[in-house]
Amino acid sequence: MIKVKVDRNDAKRITAFSMSGHADSGPYGYDLVCAGASAVSFGTVNAIDALCEVELDVDMEDEGGYIHCAVPSHVTGHVSGEVQLLLEGMLVSLQTIADEYSDHIKISD
Repeated sequence: MIKVKVDRNDAKRITAFSMSGHADSGPYGYDLVCAGASAVSFGTVNAIDALCEVELDVDMEDEGGYIHCAVPSHVTGHVSGEVQLLLEGMLVSLQTIADEYSDHIKISD
């Protein structure tokens, strides 16, 4: 089971997210839930870097199965809004996967 955890501040802005576990919805290399969740999360991290010029604080395991990303505290103003929009878009995409494959991915927000 992939578990996605979203951390928000009092203003409901995403401060960090983590993904852990394995979907186990198919054989290694053919697990569509894992591939989809990975593509969405890594695509978002890369989009934030490329479009917002913000490097999230990323911690992940070399073997896979865990990633934690935090928004640096120095990100404010308009750029912060852009980062939030991309992160909220990521959550919509992950929730779409979770709605179809609830036995393999859970989101706590």
